[in-house]
Amino acid sequence: MSEAKDSETIRFYSNEAEAYTTRGAPASNRHLHAFMARLPTGGHVLELGCGAGQDSEAMLAEGFDVTPSDGTPEMAAAAAKRLGRAVKVLLFEDIEETDAYDGVWANACLLHVPREHLAGIVERVQRALKPGGVFYASFKAGEAEGRDRFGRYYNYPSPAWLAGAYGDRGWKGQIEITSNRGSGYDGLPTDWLYVFATKA
Repeated sequence: MSEAKDSETIRFYSNEAEAYTTRGAPASNRHLHAFMARLPTGGHVLELGCGAGQDSEAMLAEGFDVTPSDGTPEMAAAAAKRLGRAVKVLLFEDIEETDAYDGVWANACLLHVPREHLAGIVERVQRALKPGGVFYASFKAGEAEGRDRFGRYYNYPSPAWLAGAYGDRGWKGQIEITSNRGSGYDGLPTDWLYVFATKA
């Protein structure tokens, strides 16, 4: 793939935006609370792939300065309706800021970045963080990239592959990668990987 996005995946979210954003998914509580606990009071957070906006809503309620974004205009519009504020339409490859955010929250979205481009996107996120800034992302685990029954692309990384994609890019200490069994929009049992990284 020549770009850091997959057109078929974006088309799915465009077509299914209403169903996806009205399904009543709760905020990602356990990891979201751990993320917020690492941030300064009122810190500036960029949420990537905000979907229905429930995680941004939870962070705003805790007093954080949140910039919600999504790469699909229809999803961004649905989130804006929920949040009562503008939601930026932002593709991962268009992240251009430097030292701008105390945290970047990327729950279940970077898992759609083609494998060959993931390291470059991680580098963009790292550059956008302030020193000491916290980066959270989650991925569906696997050993080889592929598509689900909806046609959505997934990079399906192993922990070792994922650690390599994050690389030695000025992170503070080691990248934290944990795993757990869960599910997703398709309702199928899924092995998830959760990653915390802090900019040096």
